[in-house]
Amino acid sequence: MELSSSLVLVFVFAVLMMVRWKRKASSLPPGPVALPLIGNLPIMDKRAPFKSFMQWSKTYGSVMTVYLGPQRMVVLVGYDTVKEALVDHAEHFTGRAPIPFLINVLKGYGLVISNGDRWRQLRRFTLTTLRDFGMGRKRMEQWIQEESRHLLKSFEETKSTPFDPAFFLSRAVSNVICSLVFGQRFDYEDKNFLHLLQIISRLVRFISSPQGQVSRWDSLEQMQREIDRVIGQNRIPTMDDRKSLPFTDAVIHEVQRYLDIIPLNVPHYATHDISFRGYIIPKDTVIIPMLHSVLRDEGQWETPWTFNPEHFLDANGNFKKNPAFIPFSAGKRACVGESLARMELFLFIVSLLQKFSFSSPKGPDGVDLSPELSSFGNMPRFYDLMASPR
Repeated sequence: MELSSSLVLVFVFAVLMMVRWKRKASSLPPGPVALPLIGNLPIMDKRAPFKSFMQWSKTYGSVMTVYLGPQRMVVLVGYDTVKEALVDHAEHFTGRAPIPFLINVLKGYGLVISNGDRWRQLRRFTLTTLRDFGMGRKRMEQWIQEESRHLLKSFEETKSTPFDPAFFLSRAVSNVICSLVFGQRFDYEDKNFLHLLQIISRLVRFISSPQGQVSRWDSLEQMQREIDRVIGQNRIPTMDDRKSLPFTDAVIHEVQRYLDIIPLNVPHYATHDISFRGYIIPKDTVIIPMLHSVLRDEGQWETPWTFNPEHFLDANGNFKKNPAFIPFSAGKRACVGESLARMELFLFIVSLLQKFSFSSPKGPDGVDLSPELSSFGNMPRFYDLMASPR
């Protein structure tokens, strides 16, 4: 008898919760039916949530409501929708969703998670300071070129034996930031420096979740031939070489598009009721602009699910831009370090391919390039490469 009464109470509670949710959702975009408390979790691909979102968008449209447990979220899918939100209505979509772990670590500060006047002041200060320190200027290029020399030396010291390239590259990229902010670089064996990198790596992995993607090593051999033809193997490249290396630039852009190597889908937040495409997005709703869907938009890319550097080349082999290429996001919340990241990608990759031929101890198909973790950022799997001097 007590069991029956308990079941009735649970049923009544579930019905009341359903009614309450329906009233709240009356002006929200459509979406899959959600259960009280657990939302859409039972029908979601937990290893690759973006796959579920993209599949559901075929039924419910490019603006839809989903529930991760009790948390209400509005997901934006496709280039037109994401651009309209982040660029055309930028002021309404500047809010950043609270990420409890980061709030605990950063105490509410930091450019990534702050909102309102604090965020505006931090962004202005950050952009001004980075420009004063040399970001986007010739001095920054010189710092990256100098770091390239140390990076090349560390690769040479492997003497063609297998090693984990992620560790080497993280030291180089971090040292560029240190040169920018502190005015000095750290030795690659500095214990404090290495400890800091380990902490950062663990933090990013902690707030990421599993996801699968697949890629190939297509076109790297052709890119190597282009580098040899244009600038040879006897000097550190400059950003001016981009004009002479359209295919190299295209491959680097395509790797970013296809692998989504930059942190994606950082949640935004409705700090007030927002009217968007005929719907009302209530205050405190998490908003997910799916950059992944933009980089795979079939209306913007000829072969969106294939690694294809020709996405960034015109009929004459010259580099061309694509407005849907926004791996660093767009609008007022776009990454402030985009110009630095682009410069590093080009100079480091060209420097390495000038000096080394790369191979996998397990053969060409022995490296799984799908990310091990993916949510806040795409975290690559651990793997070994061999760098043989050319």
